[in-house]
Amino acid sequence: MAQLYFYYSAMNAGKSTSLLQSAYNYQERGMTVAIYTAALDNRFGLGKVSSRIGLAMDAHIFDENFDFFKHISQLKAQNGLDCVLLDEAQFLSKLQVRQLTDVVDSLKVPVLAFGLRTDFLGETFAGSQALLAWADKLIELKTICHCGRKANFVVRLDEHGNAARAGSQVQIGGNESYVSMCRQHFKALVWQQPATD
Repeated sequence: MAQLYFYYSAMNAGKSTSLLQSAYNYQERGMTVAIYTAALDNRFGLGKVSSRIGLAMDAHIFDENFDFFKHISQLKAQNGLDCVLLDEAQFLSKLQVRQLTDVVDSLKVPVLAFGLRTDFLGETFAGSQALLAWADKLIELKTICHCGRKANFVVRLDEHGNAARAGSQVQIGGNESYVSMCRQHFKALVWQQPATD
């Protein structure tokens, strides 16, 4: 039975690595997958899903106007399709998440979406919010803060290495721009509430 999965975490928890491993597992068994990533994240090349450990695969790109149901319907009709894997799921629109529920319910194709739960201010992204509400399965991928506790927040760093407390929700970057932290350290830096270490 096809289901919609949302694998969420802070940065550097291995979301892209998990996606690529899942794709490999399907392909190794002779199954067909479709991989998608956001057009606006082209740090590793447009239409590429890459992990920090050096793995990479080509992907279809999506933007705010992309129709997942239409595209996946065409792929399934042409080649058959066993699974959809989606990186940077936080950048989906609410409508696109609904389209993915239709892929699961009408086309009977499982969808594995990987993304951030919250932005650098601790607010949910539109895509993440819809996935948290509508996914059949929610799976948290864990990473750690510098203090050793579970990191479930992301801090954006400015050009001086200070925590940003304002700005656009979307700013593409990697380890030079973002650090995963536990709630206490996030609050101390972003909400300016002292950590109780």
